[in-house]
Amino acid sequence: MTKQKEIVDDLDRLLEVLPQFVRETIEKQGQFSDLIEIVMDLGRPPEARYSDRFVYLSDREISREHIDTVLKRVGEFGLDNRAGIERTLHRISAIRNRQGDIIGLTCRVGRAVFGTIDIIRDVIESGVSILLLGRPGVGKTTMLREVARVLADEFLKRVVIVDTSNEIAGDGDIPHPAIGRARRMQVPRPADQAAVMIEAVENHMPEAVVIDEIGTEAEAQAARTIAERGVQLIGTAHGITLDNLVLNPTLSDLIGGIQAVTLGDEEARRRGTQKTVLERKAPPTFEVVIEIQTKQRLAIHHDVAKTVDLLLRGVQPRPEIRERSMAGDIQVIQKSDLDELVDRAQRTVPGGVDAGPIMVHSRIPRSILVFPYAISRNRLERAITETGAPMQITEELGQADLVLTLKGQYRKMPKRLREAEARGKPVYLLRSNTKAQIQEFVTELAHDEETHAMMEAERGVHQVQLFAKPVELSPQNAYVRRLQHQLVEKYHLQSTSVGDEPERRVKILPVDLSSEER
Repeated sequence: MTKQKEIVDDLDRLLEVLPQFVRETIEKQGQFSDLIEIVMDLGRPPEARYSDRFVYLSDREISREHIDTVLKRVGEFGLDNRAGIERTLHRISAIRNRQGDIIGLTCRVGRAVFGTIDIIRDVIESGVSILLLGRPGVGKTTMLREVARVLADEFLKRVVIVDTSNEIAGDGDIPHPAIGRARRMQVPRPADQAAVMIEAVENHMPEAVVIDEIGTEAEAQAARTIAERGVQLIGTAHGITLDNLVLNPTLSDLIGGIQAVTLGDEEARRRGTQKTVLERKAPPTFEVVIEIQTKQRLAIHHDVAKTVDLLLRGVQPRPEIRERSMAGDIQVIQKSDLDELVDRAQRTVPGGVDAGPIMVHSRIPRSILVFPYAISRNRLERAITETGAPMQITEELGQADLVLTLKGQYRKMPKRLREAEARGKPVYLLRSNTKAQIQEFVTELAHDEETHAMMEAERGVHQVQLFAKPVELSPQNAYVRRLQHQLVEKYHLQSTSVGDEPERRVKILPVDLSSEER
């Protein structure tokens, strides 16, 4: 069994700074364990936001006097427009008008939750550098705070927290007891965060450094410097999944950095790909990336270097997924298939994964992500497994390459299908939900060269947007090339056809490329 959680939120300290009518209403509402934040905007009724709903606290509108009442009771606002309450984890964020006056406040409840990292305790204990990703409010900072305490108090390491907005260890000169023996370095200005990270290593000899919200290129470089000195680095970054970092030119250095490489004709022919490819520049700063999907569910990429290489090759890895049940038990509900995917890539591409640049566009496409709507998931999974088709099922419509549904559903046009069409997702229709129909669809799509060519063109567009360099696609017939040109035009880029038949192919150009460079 896992440890029992203990939550410390000092909520009364936060309620004390609020106007009396707001405080009294919140106290009547109760359910403090689900309270996330209180919002007060000038000229609007105050709101209390819970994990699953929001509640208006009064019919009265917030006046400047109400906002001034709060401002007098909290600490000073920094350049990041955040303030705190001394020796608590609560955070008050300000919204200003053009003149710099505060016209809105977000009073966020800060909590120290003990026992949250038992789900990844083995990963932390291994001593590797770990990057936490996840949407805002999912619990990254809470987990980071508990990691610092466990490293300092239970593993007896020298831990330094670089606390930019006093969000990890609370406001004031004395850090919150939730960080245990860990030491905290405050950052005077957000722009100084990278310098304070380096100072922490040079002046205080930590064995582990904890940092929240790595968001700039300078901070990414500082993180690499720390990791290269043998210090365990635990941090968070702006992004929800590992794929986000691969496409983020500012933060991609955290996972090794990405560069565009142009191959010679002979090498491109040997690899069976077009001439422009992507490769990882260096070892990742963080050996492990953990995606916090919900407060009780995590996806763990145990070998970031291999995972990034596979992503650039067009293969979608399956991370290990762990989940905490209602009873507190931790279960592995999906094992990583990284080694199997690496073996497959080594068999498929001459020279293996580590031989030369990693291909992002190849004749062997990445897995097609299918979003099934009113389609039997079990039958679809079985058909994909039996045919060996390069497909995966996704539960996120935004990540899907296509939508699969029934003709009857499409005629009704429910909300999810309307959303799919609004996003420009191709919608494939089946007459019925039978095994034969689903297997026929999977088999045909797996051999549909036109679909693969359009997916390659879309990835080429993203590569041009990322690196502002031309990308040449695989040779296609005139009809498919025309479709690829139309797709490129939708993204407001330019394209041209180069080469002679049968090797004639589309070349995607950055918007500012001169005619001489084409």
